[in-house]
Amino acid sequence: MDLVQLKMFCAVAECGSIVKAAEKLHRVPSNLTTRLKQLEEEVGNALFIREKQRLRLSPIGHDFLHYARKILQLSEEALQLSRSAQPCGTLTLGSLESVAATRLPALLSAYHQRYPAVQLSLVTGTSGEILDGVVKGELAVALTDQPSPRPDVICGHHYRDRLVLITSPSHSPVTVAQDVIGETFFAFRSSCSYRHRLEHWFAQAGVTPGPIMEIQSYHAMLACVAGGAGLAVIPHSLLSKLTDHARVAVHQLPDNISHLHTGLIWRHEGESPNVRALSTLMAEIYPD
Repeated sequence: MDLVQLKMFCAVAECGSIVKAAEKLHRVPSNLTTRLKQLEEEVGNALFIREKQRLRLSPIGHDFLHYARKILQLSEEALQLSRSAQPCGTLTLGSLESVAATRLPALLSAYHQRYPAVQLSLVTGTSGEILDGVVKGELAVALTDQPSPRPDVICGHHYRDRLVLITSPSHSPVTVAQDVIGETFFAFRSSCSYRHRLEHWFAQAGVTPGPIMEIQSYHAMLACVAGGAGLAVIPHSLLSKLTDHARVAVHQLPDNISHLHTGLIWRHEGESPNVRALSTLMAEIYPD
């Protein structure tokens, strides 16, 4: 197995045809056919389902494509590193929705101006999804709630924020979890670290929270809370930027629940000039 075979395999998977892939790679179709058969023999399984003039990935082929792309990406990054110590090429960045709306615009604008040779790509999601993307190598670096220490991930520069509880203005004061037993909460998917903090707050108090309704938009969440449909937790920095923030009441949470450390994370072997430049720039713009 070599990089040429992997490039051919990926091209055929994307084009669905050996003829089209051969045109894309400027090779003769027979060459691709031979190299793909050799690859399948080495793998020990059929990577494609052959249907007349079209090829579809087999179940094993789908899994193999994920790893082939990762290998090719790593090889390209290795070549870029050896050719230049300056940031260049591509940088796939993951981010929480809340961070993308608050801290990220200034950071990405400054990065683009300082390093125009880098092509940025942004993916947003929950903290669990973002961490998973970094661990799998799908994201080069991410801005997220700092995860628990783990050997394969580096936690770089971070900044502080705090999580607050929001209710309708008519809601009575909230000081402990017992004050909101049985009430509906709005939150992101179960892989959201802010939701985990909310659940931990109730667990610490030894009480059970009310129903949790999933909403994937902070604007929609705020509107529902303002209308008296339920409660939610949200980073204070984001709340202050939302147009309708005055329509809700803000309640403080205990320090061990509210204190957020949001920063950059990347895999140990994924450190590159692009990542180092982003970390340095973030420290300049958002000093802790």
